[in-house]
Amino acid sequence: MHALLGDVVDALAQNEHDTLRTVLLDLHPAETAQILESLPSGQRDVLWDQIHESAHADVLAEAEDVVRAGRMEKLEPHQLAAFAQDIELDDAVDMLQDLPDDVVSDVLEAMDAQNRERLELILGYDEDSAGGLMNTDVITIRPDVSLGVVIRYLRRMGEIPEKTNRLMVIDRDNRLIGVLRLALLITEDEDDLVSAHMETQFPGIPVTASGHEVAQIFERRDLISAAVVDEQGRLLGRITVDDVMDVIREEGERSLMATAGLDEEDDAFERAIVSARRRTPWLAANLATALLAAWVIGLFEGALQHVVALAIMMPVVASMGGIAGSQTLTVVIRGIALGQIGSRNARWLMTKELAVGAFNGFLWALVVAGVAFYWFGDSTLGLIAGAAIVINLVAAAAAGASIPLILRRLKIDPALAGSVILTTVTDVVGFVTFLGLGTLFLMP
Repeated sequence: MHALLGDVVDALAQNEHDTLRTVLLDLHPAETAQILESLPSGQRDVLWDQIHESAHADVLAEAEDVVRAGRMEKLEPHQLAAFAQDIELDDAVDMLQDLPDDVVSDVLEAMDAQNRERLELILGYDEDSAGGLMNTDVITIRPDVSLGVVIRYLRRMGEIPEKTNRLMVIDRDNRLIGVLRLALLITEDEDDLVSAHMETQFPGIPVTASGHEVAQIFERRDLISAAVVDEQGRLLGRITVDDVMDVIREEGERSLMATAGLDEEDDAFERAIVSARRRTPWLAANLATALLAAWVIGLFEGALQHVVALAIMMPVVASMGGIAGSQTLTVVIRGIALGQIGSRNARWLMTKELAVGAFNGFLWALVVAGVAFYWFGDSTLGLIAGAAIVINLVAAAAAGASIPLILRRLKIDPALAGSVILTTVTDVVGFVTFLGLGTLFLMP
């Protein structure tokens, strides 16, 4: 892909549009979308004009939200309506969710009645829910018909929706009562009834389930597709594994970007002023926490002037606490994400992490105390550094375990705010402990 991107950039630089069109014809829409995402906005406009019109809808469906939204802003509602009718229903929903409500209304008005009704159904659900992820292209059958009847029914249809590996079995009220694996139509006797082979263990995914919950269900059950049902168990649609992969990727991107105070909507190739504006709030938050730590250090200015060794050893104490706290924070956030941590086992987890912090604290306190004594020839300084290490690592463990749980209760993403709060806690505790003990025992 890197070599292909280089060829595209060279062709753009030399205005070799014929070469670009030839290259793009052989690419999958996802590859074309990736190249678009790898170019500055001006070059994106040029490349877009070289993409064959018949591929525009598929390329938009594969593009990242921020790139897709930027491109759709330049299109008319009737063009967007045509695109939405050319692609899979769930991709069309993703596309429309990037648009303002008034534009969505115009696009829906430009569509035929059948597609408009199907889209409006899904758009009525939160985009991060099972309802927002589902597709209404579902094949349903009854339990009292034979497998041979089902085979003839599928043949009359001519084609089946992509990624269909199970047929949904419903009753007369459209309630889901089971699923039939498509492969059984080949391996079992055609005279057997559907009810003899359908699976009834899994009742379907509630339409209000979050995208994260949907991903967990797919992972645990190794699903390729799954039914979506309402509160009464009525079949509404289905979710396929490609949509779940998008959820997992977006969650991974969100967690990665959150460590720097960004979100997955940030575009690496957007204008510098836009990127600078997006990053300013996070820098401001970090400045505030840094000033707080600096203020704490300033409280012990006299001790630092008299005992230079305190200034040298001070970053060691804070750094050890920061790393230990980050380890606990990461473990807890992962546990929350996987649904493994709740109110019933949080206390046990806190106790365990405090024990880990204490064990590591005493272990590394011996090492740091020995280094300080060897370096400065001062046993008191070594004991102070060791004690500060123990206290800070225990505090870091407590903070790393409790901060994500508190943030979750406050409905704040722990991955977004957890690291900043943790760093502030470990810095302040480390500085106060180390410099406070230094003031007590080393000042004349």
